Order: sequence, then C-alpha cells, then structure tokens
Amino acid sequence: MYIVTASEMYEIDRITMEEKGLDGSILMENAGQAVAEKIKQHISKNTSVLILVGSGNNGGDGYVIARSLYNQGYQIRIMQLVSDEKVVGDAAYHKRVLEHFGVNVERYDSTKAMEVMIEQADVIVDAMFGIGVKGSLRSPFKEVVTSVNASGCMTISVDIPSGVPADGGGSVEEVICADYTYIIEAPKLSAFLSKYAPYYGKWDVVQIGLPIRTISHQINRGVWQAENVQATLPKRLAFSHKGTHGKGIIVGGSGEMPGSITMTAKAALRSGVGLLTIATVERAISSVAAQCPEVTFHSLKGQEGEIINQPFDVLGYDACAIGMGMGRTEEAGLFTIQLLKKADIPMIIDADGLNHLNGRLELLSARESPTILTPHPGEMAALLECSVSEVMDCPFNLAKEFAQTYQVYLVLKGTYTIITTPTGKQWVNMTGNAGLAKGGSGDTLAGIMLALIMQKQSIESAIANSCFIHGKAADKLVNQTHSTYDLLATDVSDALPSVFRTFLD
Repeated sequence: MYIVTASEMYEIDRITMEEKGLDGSILMENAGQAVAEKIKQHISKNTSVLILVGSGNNGGDGYVIARSLYNQGYQIRIMQLVSDEKVVGDAAYHKRVLEHFGVNVERYDSTKAMEVMIEQADVIVDAMFGIGVKGSLRSPFKEVVTSVNASGCMTISVDIPSGVPADGGGSVEEVICADYTYIIEAPKLSAFLSKYAPYYGKWDVVQIGLPIRTISHQINRGVWQAENVQATLPKRLAFSHKGTHGKGIIVGGSGEMPGSITMTAKAALRSGVGLLTIATVERAISSVAAQCPEVTFHSLKGQEGEIINQPFDVLGYDACAIGMGMGRTEEAGLFTIQLLKKADIPMIIDADGLNHLNGRLELLSARESPTILTPHPGEMAALLECSVSEVMDCPFNLAKEFAQTYQVYLVLKGTYTIITTPTGKQWVNMTGNAGLAKGGSGDTLAGIMLALIMQKQSIESAIANSCFIHGKAADKLVNQTHSTYDLLATDVSDALPSVFRTFLD
C-alpha cells in the first residue's frame, strides 16, 4: 500500500485521465460507488443519511454516493454548501444525473436551517473538502463543521476529513472529527501524523482503478503489511546450524538497569539468533544469567555499576546492539563512540546509545557497515536539536533528511513507526497498540531487530519485519488474553513464537 502526498495524488489523476484515457467522470463514479458500498455497512433502510457536499471532486463523489444510496432505497438528503456556479466539471455532471434520478439537491440557506438538518440526521457523510484544503475553513463550512462535530451523529468522511491538510503541517482548527474515513486509492501523509490521525477515525482504502503503479517509482513511501512479511521472512534450511543464524552481541546494561539488556536478549533469542553474547558490567551478569541461560557473557569494566571507557572489539560477531540500560555518563559515551568507530558490522543504536551520539552525528556517515538508529520522538528531537512538536509535525520529511544525510537506517518509533533507509525510502508499520507505551518495549524491539538483521534478508526487510512482528505480538495478546493496561514487554517476547508460526508454517 503506497502513501502519497497531495501532489503525487494529483499526478496520478493526471496520468490516469491524460495518458491512460480514463475520463474523470468515470473515476468519480467509481469513487462514489466504492464509498457508498462501505457506507452501507453502517446504515439500514431506516437510517436518515445527510450528505454534505462542497464544490470540488470530493463534492462530486458525494453526488454519486447520494444517487447510489437513493437508488437502493436508502433515506438520504443532500446539502450543497456552495453556489451552483462553483459546481463545475465532473461534479456538475454527476449533480445533473442525481437530479434526473429525482433527488432534490438542497442548497445551504442559513446556519439555523443547517443545524436543523443535522439534528434530524442519524449519519452524516462528509464530502465537503478533499486533499486540496489549505488554511482555516471559512463560512459556512466553519459553522457546519462545528455543528457536525457537536451533533453526536456517526460521521463518515470521503477520502479525508474536511479541514485536514493531506500532507500535514499547519494547525488544527475547524476539522471534521470522523468516525470512519474511506480513503480513495492511497492514504495521505496526514493519516499517519499524531496531530491529524485521530480525525480520520477508523479508515480503509477503496480502489477506483487508478494506475498507481505507473508512478510507483516516484513514490518512496508505503505501508509494510503482512504480505510483505510473508514474502521476505526467510524460512530456515533443514541443514542449517547455529552459526548460520548469526552470532550477535548486546552491549549495555548497568548495575542499576540490568533489565533492559535482559529484555533485549529474550527477544533476540525468541527471534532466532544463533548465538548471543551480552557485554556488560560484572554487577549485571548474575541478574541477566538467571533469566537467560542461553546467553554467554563478556564482562566489562565498570565504575559504580556503570560501563567506563575501555578497549573493546566486536571482532567475530555478525551484528551488535548497543545502548540499552547503559547510562548516560561521559565514560559510557566515550565507550560507545570508540566502538562505533571500530566496529565493522551492522550496529543497532538504541536508548542511552542515542544520547551518546548527540553532537557527534558526523561519526555515523563515516561508517561503512549499516547503522540502525531507533529513536522515539523525544530522542529524535535531541539528535536534531529541535522540539518534540517539530518532530511530530513533520516526521516523514525530518526522518528522510536525517537518514540520507548520515546514511543510516532510521526507525522513528511511535503509534505509526516510520522506517527510513539511507536512500530515503520509507515504510510505515501499523501494527501495535497502546499496550506498548511502556518501558521495555523498545528494548524488546531492538532484540527482535538484532536477530533478524543477521538472517538471509535485506537490512530494510529485516527492520520492517521486526517492527511488524513486534507490534503483531502485542496485538495478538491484547485481542486474546491481555489489555493495554497490563501488557508487559516480556509478554510480547513470550508471544513471538505464535507470530513467527503465522508466517513460517
């Protein structure tokens, strides 16, 4: 599933009509019919449906929806919120067809009359604005949106909730708060931004026949889905051995925080690492060993239970994860930096390891082996020396610029985790739930990732599969035995076998 900007969507439309020869009125018919079929899931023949239309293509879709539902015996009213002169092109064509079918298109007269119509409705279909909206809404749309949101009616938006900018940015003022949004052909960036995603409600994509693959080479964003995992997660050969599946090392932990590397180790073991070593201070070893008997250890020098700078090499290992529970002392930072310079293997840098990079980002682009950074928005803001709100407003652009500048794989964690490659290609992971919003979830993800980047798949696929599997394990637990309150990171590790079986059986 591709994710598009407004300009990319316009280009797809242009190619469809100008180069492929598919008329715009046909596309509008396809869109309206597809959304009408989705709306039917939420209504009965006794439901009073109010369809609000504007002047553009989104309004045109609304005319088709109205005709489709009316023709099938549903109770509909349709309100046009602009003057007749503003309804042009394909939208005007479908409006005429609707009227020929005997439907009265009512015109906006006053806010009071509009409020009465809204009060009489059971379900409201929002077809007022599409992806071209810019800035704040003006009257009468501003008042209509306020009334719709206050009505308590189920609200269904067509393609995008009116008032939401397709690409994000700007500020939220008058925006439809939809219960459901049926997106045309491909989700837009704002569906994945924390500021705007809640306005979409539950969303789904409807296909209308656009040749999106025609410009797929220009679209570097997509959703990583189950079929991607199925196609890329490697099955194990009957004659493989522990060396085949990777020799990994986890560097981190401290006397006060041995749990972090323990959770990383458990997840790595459950995710198929062949051999696993933990390098940590002596005070942490007994605690980890009691819970992970499959792990071997390398004792690091410490001071007051925290790692100090010392010569250390990861020669002989296939991949390294560093930073979990390590502490943020200057000594620990120096240790991380010297290892980063020396290690010629893929490295996952997480948690405190990310803090050690602040002000030293030039070291990343100097590395030849793959480097994977896994920050949450707060850690990303620290790396960029900006505010968290700036990261949350433009995560796609900031992540892409960072990954390309420093030639790293960036995993920007969140409700929708954004994975960015050094070439700027981006994948969004949609698995997972609020139960993961707890300490230890990132440690568990790092362990899964460490194991999978050593298997026979691309680094890009391994990272995306790790995020998907991590979230899927949490989803299974919440759907079957747990709640988002009681879910623990260790529960997620324990659920990994059932997820792997889904894709490997």
